[in-house]
Amino acid sequence: MDSIDRQSIADIMDALGRRARAASAIVAMAPAEARDKALRVAAATLRARMADLLAANAVDMDAATQKGLSPSMLDRLTLNPGRVEAMAKGLEEIADRADPLGAVLERWERPNGLQFTKVRVPLGVIAIIFESRPNVTADAGGLCLKSGNAAILRGGSESFHSARCILAALHEGLDAAGLPRDAILMPPTTDRAAVGELLTMTRWVDVVIPRGGKSLTGRVAAESRVPVIYHLDGICHVYLDKAADAAKGRKVVLNAKMRRTGICGAAETLLVHKDIVASQLPAILDDLIQGGCEIRGDATVQALDARVKPATDEDWDTEYLDAILSVKVVGDVDEAIDHIGRHGSHHTDSIVTEDAIAAERFLARVDSGIVLHNASTQFADGGEFGFGAEIGISTGKLHARGPVGAEQLTSYKYVVRGDGHTRP
Repeated sequence: MDSIDRQSIADIMDALGRRARAASAIVAMAPAEARDKALRVAAATLRARMADLLAANAVDMDAATQKGLSPSMLDRLTLNPGRVEAMAKGLEEIADRADPLGAVLERWERPNGLQFTKVRVPLGVIAIIFESRPNVTADAGGLCLKSGNAAILRGGSESFHSARCILAALHEGLDAAGLPRDAILMPPTTDRAAVGELLTMTRWVDVVIPRGGKSLTGRVAAESRVPVIYHLDGICHVYLDKAADAAKGRKVVLNAKMRRTGICGAAETLLVHKDIVASQLPAILDDLIQGGCEIRGDATVQALDARVKPATDEDWDTEYLDAILSVKVVGDVDEAIDHIGRHGSHHTDSIVTEDAIAAERFLARVDSGIVLHNASTQFADGGEFGFGAEIGISTGKLHARGPVGAEQLTSYKYVVRGDGHTRP
């Protein structure tokens, strides 16, 4: 399908949007039991077809290796039995959550007798544009279905075969529940022109969610005529306060950086209070370097360990998505907060301290979607929040912020009941 011309792609995408719009009206009114059944059957199908899925992923991995993708990008693309099981479990956890649709958010009555109810409803048709992580297919499709939305999933070319195999499992679930397959669709081409069409399909698409690097989000920001929920850079920080417990700090920093370096919740900068540099930082640096992490530090950090490379101004603004960490010494919690405000991306930031006052100051003043105390930034994940999965971490402030789960994929409407009321 990749050799088709631009007009053909426009026609294909328009038809795809039309189908998704029709399906969205059906899933919006489908009972929760049907939507949950679809999710559970899809989970069972993923497990039953694991061999097929891993074979499809092997095709994607071979192509990605030939392209010379970085180790961290290859890690994002990789599926194994544990990750397939995590996808299946995530779909089941989404099904286990309460139905977000129809929930009454507010209710009141006016002196004239009119009764007002604010009720949760789906957004409609959601286009999710993502790059190399095939599990996003299951997470996004499952969350959209749970919240009564139709989804158009446009994954990166690197994950094309894996994503199609996951989509087949989702379609099995929809079939079993008597719901239309068009509730979860995927363009049949890897041509980037399909993305351009999605971004202008205001007739069919209600919201676009990009999940990827700067080039993707930059393109969406420049071209989209559809409202966007942004998942921008994950320039995440860990701040070790002067009252940090040494064992906790050492454990949290290593996990925040090295558990998985290619995910958006991986720490990219470590800030260390000047009073604990000598006592705590050497062991932390050694843990990281022994684990294969490159350290880029300011002058004080370089003086501690000859293996530390000098940090540049650009490093403080970089999402490495790799085994690289920038390290800076600060004078106090306020300097740490100021650094995060100037260089962070409003994603996820953590403080390690036993000082409750310093912790609360950090949690209140750091303007990020997720702020943590004595915990790794790698908890920036909808599954860890109990959402079952996430479409992404919204770094904006309008509509949704932080992990975007099923509830965040809904809006509301006002239902007004009267008894022949007319306005004077």
